[in-house]
Amino acid sequence: MTTELEHLAINKSALALHTTTPELGLAISNFAGETRAQVWNLGRDLSSLIHQYLIESIKPQTWADLSFVAVAKGPGGFTGTRIGVVTARTLGQQLDIPVFAISTLAAVAWSEAGKSQNSKTLAVEMPAQRGQIFAAIYQFEPNASKLRVCLPDRVLTPEAWQETLANWNTDYQLIHAQSGLAATVTSILELANLDWQEGNCPNWSEALPYYGQHPVEV
Repeated sequence: MTTELEHLAINKSALALHTTTPELGLAISNFAGETRAQVWNLGRDLSSLIHQYLIESIKPQTWADLSFVAVAKGPGGFTGTRIGVVTARTLGQQLDIPVFAISTLAAVAWSEAGKSQNSKTLAVEMPAQRGQIFAAIYQFEPNASKLRVCLPDRVLTPEAWQETLANWNTDYQLIHAQSGLAATVTSILELANLDWQEGNCPNWSEALPYYGQHPVEV
């Protein structure tokens, strides 16, 4: 017979948000077979509707059932990214739980890595403003169930990115991250849970957006 504390631990859940595009992606899981995820194309209504969708989506769980929050920190749209990170930070502060800020590109790589059981290098690119490219390179290690960062998120010209790939010393799979990114909200949640399982508990104040570029030309 489980004690009350054991029962609470078993039923603890985690929440993930993805708002780096005009879509809102939400996922909640207890990592014991119960996972719910949904995406809504809210466009300019994202800022005014996100709290309503959060309240509805968390049911039948309550805020007290959350062990941590995860959020896509970017790269992505400036306004949407800021909304998601601010919302996650607020939840973390009010609930006194960790907040994991996960790269949008890492989530794309993890989603692709899940289709294979083989170790592979994943190069992810995404269009940025002013003809530049957001880029990162990861190594998927299936035996450790881990995504290792080989080249952290950065902004490059197309020429510099091509030169980086040409000089890369291992075979790689090139992934174009363009649309439907909010659907990787489950990957945001899974990557955060891997960190959580390793004992990491980042304070909400550590969750910062990654914009990569200034929103206007300077």
